[in-house]
Amino acid sequence: MSTFEIKMPKLGESVEEATITRWFVKEGDWVEEDQPLLEIATDKVDSEIPSPVAGVVSKILYPVDSKVAVGLPIAVIDMEGKGAVVTSDETNKTSTTQAVEENKKVESKLSEKALNEEKGSRFYSPLVRSIAKKENISLDELESIEGTGKNGRVRKQDVLQYLENRSDKPKLTSVESTVSGTAQTTTTASTNIARPAQTVSVSISAEDEIVEMDRMRRLIADHMVMSKQVSPHVTNVLEADVTSLVMWRDKVKDTFEKREGTKLTFMPAFIEATAKALKDFPMVNASVDGYKIILKKRINIGIAVALPSGNLIVPVIKDADKKSLLGLAADLTTLAENARKNKLSPDDIQGGTFTITNFGTFKNLYGTPIINQPQVAILATGMIQKKPAVLETPTGDVIAIRHKMYLALTYDHRVIDGALGGAFLRRIADYLEQWDVNRGI
Repeated sequence: MSTFEIKMPKLGESVEEATITRWFVKEGDWVEEDQPLLEIATDKVDSEIPSPVAGVVSKILYPVDSKVAVGLPIAVIDMEGKGAVVTSDETNKTSTTQAVEENKKVESKLSEKALNEEKGSRFYSPLVRSIAKKENISLDELESIEGTGKNGRVRKQDVLQYLENRSDKPKLTSVESTVSGTAQTTTTASTNIARPAQTVSVSISAEDEIVEMDRMRRLIADHMVMSKQVSPHVTNVLEADVTSLVMWRDKVKDTFEKREGTKLTFMPAFIEATAKALKDFPMVNASVDGYKIILKKRINIGIAVALPSGNLIVPVIKDADKKSLLGLAADLTTLAENARKNKLSPDDIQGGTFTITNFGTFKNLYGTPIINQPQVAILATGMIQKKPAVLETPTGDVIAIRHKMYLALTYDHRVIDGALGGAFLRRIADYLEQWDVNRGI
């Protein structure tokens, strides 16, 4: 019998496991090539996994809600299509057993001893275990860390936060100790005060309705709380005169819609101006890893998209600085449509280095968004309004009707100071205010 193993795909660089949320087939079903087999979920995206071959579903190795490590078999397809369900075949039994055993190995604890001694302990990713080993964090300490991930899972950020507050940080090297001396001891004592977990007591009355968060909303909630814990947020706001941009759009939007079959929004212009500013200020196109600043060479701009469910997702336009305005508009339309139809691929939401969120869509003046970790800044664009403004002319000041909008930049104060944040935001505004009215698209 010619069989083909369906393996858990790698959905992104940092994803090491996924949860099976739905099987579209059952054992014994015939499937065509590219027919959806199952739906899986990670902490980043939900994806349908198609069958790469045609045949009969011989064996399903994991039920719904199973967490499976990347690369492990999850189903077996009989490509000859002869067999009904194979339940007694030794090959399939062996395959199932091996898959389960391999998954257990991946989800093992820091050591075999810890696994034997600890009951009911949590799963720790290889990255978390690697950090724990490097920083000499014992299993007992790891168990005491409050996780901000799904079902209380401990994430990299939780361990790094714990290390900041740890009372027994690893000792400095001899050179560092000589330089810092007593000052280091004083600093350590003053900064390593454990922060108690914050809880809120909620009273519930008889007429109140309790609504459980869905999986995506829980992930968003965890991610937002983590971001506020990790990054000290600062927001700058300015008002930009985008009259030239509005005049340009009014001039080309009808032609664009007839030619491209879609409406031209202001967002492609916002993306282009932001990409140019990021090239001018590379420190904003960065991430933070401990005390290291990682300057990103690619400019990949994520656009926050509201889903029909009320949740939010951030598809990414890759290499935004290298694309024309028409290319940005086309990418934006495709990603937004796929997001609303739940058709985004894992790659569509990976690798973002900066994010834009458009409060103006909802007729809001501006907002103060939360940074999309591990990025260090996020831009919020507000609605465009007609306003009276004072203009300087050769013959004196005049009052004229202008199109104005607010731009708000939230940034990570660990690496971006007010001067840099303010200059970067001003540069975006300059690019928008100096828009060429006669530009084509």
